[in-house]
Amino acid sequence: MHGTGLLRSGGGRMSAACGCDEPTTTSVGEAEEVARPWWRDRGILMPVFSGVAFLAGLITEWAGADTPALVLFWIGLLLGASTFTPGAIRNLFTKGKLGIGLLMTISALGAVILGYVEEAAALAFLYSIAEALEDKAMDRARGGLRALLKLVPETATVLRDRVSVEVAAKDLTVGQVMLVRPGERIATDGVVRAGQSSLDTSAITGESIPVEVAPGDEVSAGAINVAGALEVETTAAGTDNSLTTIVGLVEQAQAEKGDRARIADRIARPLVPGVLILAALVAIIGSLLGDPEMWITRALVVLVAASPCALAISVPLTVVSAIGAGSKFGVIIKSGAVFERFGTIRHIAVDKTGTLTRNEPAVTAVLTADGVGDAQALAWAAALEQHSTHPLAAAITAAAPKAPAATDVTELAGHGIEGTAGGVRITVGSPRWLDAGGLAGRVEGLEEQGMTVVIVHRDGAPVAAIGVRDELRPEVPEVVRILADQGIGVTMLTGDNARTARALAAQAGIDDVRAELRPEDKATAIGELSKAGSVAMIGDGINDAPALAAADIGIAMGATGSDAAIESADVAFTGHDLRLIPRAFDHARRGRRIMNQNIILSLLIIIALLPLSLFGVLGLAVVVLVHEIAEVIVILNGLRAARAKRPAVAAATPSPAT
Repeated sequence: MHGTGLLRSGGGRMSAACGCDEPTTTSVGEAEEVARPWWRDRGILMPVFSGVAFLAGLITEWAGADTPALVLFWIGLLLGASTFTPGAIRNLFTKGKLGIGLLMTISALGAVILGYVEEAAALAFLYSIAEALEDKAMDRARGGLRALLKLVPETATVLRDRVSVEVAAKDLTVGQVMLVRPGERIATDGVVRAGQSSLDTSAITGESIPVEVAPGDEVSAGAINVAGALEVETTAAGTDNSLTTIVGLVEQAQAEKGDRARIADRIARPLVPGVLILAALVAIIGSLLGDPEMWITRALVVLVAASPCALAISVPLTVVSAIGAGSKFGVIIKSGAVFERFGTIRHIAVDKTGTLTRNEPAVTAVLTADGVGDAQALAWAAALEQHSTHPLAAAITAAAPKAPAATDVTELAGHGIEGTAGGVRITVGSPRWLDAGGLAGRVEGLEEQGMTVVIVHRDGAPVAAIGVRDELRPEVPEVVRILADQGIGVTMLTGDNARTARALAAQAGIDDVRAELRPEDKATAIGELSKAGSVAMIGDGINDAPALAAADIGIAMGATGSDAAIESADVAFTGHDLRLIPRAFDHARRGRRIMNQNIILSLLIIIALLPLSLFGVLGLAVVVLVHEIAEVIVILNGLRAARAKRPAVAAATPSPAT
């Protein structure tokens, strides 16, 4: 099926390219669509029954029963044509649109008028089954944007004259003061007025390491308060905040992308009216100058000769074959239009956290003062961090799993944690709170390398600094090099701070880095990159959804990625292995080359047949025979897209544990 529609009950619909209805965009409030099995799907059953009737007609004809064969051919013709003819006529009269479906309808009608019902039935069956197979291959589920909005809590606590009052989140207005307790989500955007804490913003920025906030800092809807209580003055209404903005951006981008035409559509626009005008001129002028019956018959032959039968069948078949092959190595492509665009990509924008990195913060460096070993420093920190749920605490605990738990532990919201371990008083916290002492210079060096640093004090004196970072996936540098060899540029887009982003980009071999971006900033960056050519965006988080939808091709990484990211994307990778990226691009380019070959062959046949049929050199029987031979050739060529080439990138070797 053309575009991104669906063959479902109440779902999207086949596009104008095949003469059917336009695809529709699902809004957040709509009910989820449920896919029907193929044996209950009218869009599949009609072409199947058409083929059964056509085959039965051939068998009956070969048996010498001409009249029953004719009846079966008519049944096959009507069943097949019912899938595209009504829509083609409806679009012609309601929207003035001419598509391949209309030309196929007129060609079948012309064949019937000339007495070639069998050929018309073959045309209707082949075209309808090719469209139906493509549509079924790209069936998709919706609902991810609704999952995004679930990040906003249903209620919020508002302070009125210092008294806590619970209100519906949708009723929040600008200027109110929310009380956000530890573990609660922030209901709308705002500015911290009192309190210090750490926020888990992974749902908004995609970053796995929490952000420390204090009075004056801005906070976003959907972020989780990890530590101390916060008083937040709202800067956006409950129904108009950063999360609702993301949904709006995604829906707008999807609607704009839905209007992009398929290759067959672009060819059909000038071809259909041109052929109709030519046939009309042949009939009118020929009738004025000679035998009307002969010239009207010749005009109908011209119509059949100009029918893009091979084009209409080969392109969907190639797409189905290529999409099926891609799914075998973990690349799920959601529509034929997407696959066609996939092969044109010349630049990709890549999210950092969870895409280029493992999304698992780990200890990567330990600095110690004289007389303190790395293992001892980690053990002290881990003894305290066992009592914390902070992601940095999990990384430190994992680095020293056998450290005994500390006692008399106190967690200081927004600052750190303090307790007794091994008979000494240990304090662990941020360099913003704890003095790094003689380690200060080297701590700055760790931060320059993109690490988040935790300072360790023993009895009030600095004794260690521990660097934590979300490390690159081991295959990233090789993948970036392969993409460069393929002529594909790479840009990193991230909500993380510029220093961390530059450090990781240098390791990956990426020169273009854009950091500290909000979701809407990523979408804007995609727009800027698109000015130079087709752009793909690769991400896995809710924060990536607007950019995924705005890109020519949006690629969601990982089956465990957010629903919003998968819903917004055009392509989904079932795993996080980045070696799929160059392989997927190579596969898409190969499929596009096969489609182009079929298109060129189809157009050459039309160019050759038109003058021959126009001047009466070829009759309808020969014209139909040539078309059927061409169809066999392009079908066999299209099936080559079902063969997936072996990966171009060698297996990545896991890096040693830190």
